[in-house]
Amino acid sequence: MGREQLLREFQRVRAFTEKLCQPLAVDDYQIQSIVQTSPPKWHLAHVSWFFETFILEHFKPDHAPFHASFDYLFNSYYYTHGKMQPRPERGLLSRPTVEHVMAYRAYIDEQIRKLINQVDEKAWPSLSNRMVLGLNHEQQHQELLLMDIKHNFFINPLRPAYRDTLVIPAGATSPMHWFECEGGLYSIGHQGEGFSFDNETPRHSVLLYDHRLADRLITNGEYLEFITDGGYTNPALWLADGWALLQTQQWRHPLYWEQQDSEWRQFTLSGLQPLNHAEPVCHISYFEADAYARWVGKRLPKEEELEVALEEQKMIGNFTNTDLFHPVPAKKDGQWFGDLWAWTCSPYIAYPGFKPLAGRMGEYNGKFMSSQMVLKGGSCVTPKGHTRASYRNFFYPNERWMFSGLRLAEDVA
Repeated sequence: MGREQLLREFQRVRAFTEKLCQPLAVDDYQIQSIVQTSPPKWHLAHVSWFFETFILEHFKPDHAPFHASFDYLFNSYYYTHGKMQPRPERGLLSRPTVEHVMAYRAYIDEQIRKLINQVDEKAWPSLSNRMVLGLNHEQQHQELLLMDIKHNFFINPLRPAYRDTLVIPAGATSPMHWFECEGGLYSIGHQGEGFSFDNETPRHSVLLYDHRLADRLITNGEYLEFITDGGYTNPALWLADGWALLQTQQWRHPLYWEQQDSEWRQFTLSGLQPLNHAEPVCHISYFEADAYARWVGKRLPKEEELEVALEEQKMIGNFTNTDLFHPVPAKKDGQWFGDLWAWTCSPYIAYPGFKPLAGRMGEYNGKFMSSQMVLKGGSCVTPKGHTRASYRNFFYPNERWMFSGLRLAEDVA
């Protein structure tokens, strides 16, 4: 990527992050509803810290930090770099103010622009690679921003809307069809010249058996049948950890659902709305997805099965560019990318021969390869162009504040 192109992409990505925050009141920037979320103000500063720490300080030895304490406040989990504000306490920081954080962003933007224009040709390939990583990192936080804002607003009894101008998707969903997949030796993992995270590599061979994949996600209406049939009260359907979680948390439906006068409603980024039975069911944990699959006599897809299928699909779907920030009913050509991250039954572990990035950035992905599950396909709050067939998202099986959904699979005898 050339200098001018990289600079334009940097400006585009940075501007979109700030655009996502425009509907917020100044008070909204401070809230951290649960340990998993972060205040919007923290996201805005952290992605700037990433550019400052891993790019400016590396390529510009005389770089003057914007503020000496920001290295502690906005480091996320890079322990090999230094100490940090405890994650559960990010919402306790009334200072720096939003205005101060925006000044920090402007300072980093200007320093990055100068660096792109001035770095010598010998250092350019290395700088370009790190910049692309930084941009993809910021795009991940764009999705996290919308996830966290939604939960922050949900815990407010007023149920405020992030944007009351968002269009509410309507229409019916297409009938489910089954995508036939022949067994054999396949390859998965990133290939080609485009960007990928280290956890998508190396490309390697996997053995698949004959199976089928549903061509769309499970809908609210279909999931409601599971609830009505006593799915949340039948221990035979649940993994042991999932059943224990149900007893302690008293879950009886997906996150953001609530029943009012026998009518189901769902909290969205446009506020509380009637539940559309044709939309994909959203904000479910791995345990809920697995229990539903057992209830219908199917299973969740394996990571390698879904990746092989995604490689055959066009990269089209409902991403942030649609400006809906909510999943939509499936169309007749299926539902593969966008809308919701689909749970797989595969643990998030290293590929054979995996090597993390060198140095401090090696903490980016590899150290999380424990006790989490893989999701694939992207969501309605994923920036367009950010995901791909080999992309490996990962969350703990009990988490559900992300835009997660459910696709079925079955073995072919």
